[in-house]
Amino acid sequence: MKHVASYLLLVLGGNASPSADDVTKALSSVGVEADSEALDRLISELEGKDLDELLASGSELLAKFGGGGGGGGGGGAGGAAAAEEEKEEEKKEEEEEMDLGGGGMSMFGEEEGAGGGDY
Repeated sequence: MKHVASYLLLVLGGNASPSADDVTKALSSVGVEADSEALDRLISELEGKDLDELLASGSELLAKFGGGGGGGGGGGAGGAAAAEEEKEEEKKEEEEEMDLGGGGMSMFGEEEGAGGGDY
């Protein structure tokens, strides 16, 4: 894949027919090592072919696969339900705050008024 990407970038950069050496230099400039066998195979397969035609035929083949479809539904009904949920959470927090001080117990588990003294 790295060889194809590099090849395509070289074509976009103005090199109409990049050689294996061109691709190797482009890859090495960013610290990537080229696989000479895979690169030679790619260059031989692309030799003499019009890249625009290859890309167009590849796009047609991909279109036949379909998009997998399905995903993407769901996110619309958040407004009112989220607001109600937020109100419920606020009520719970208020109830918890009220319970902390009035249960006859202090923060450290002893009963209120049991004379813990000043610390």
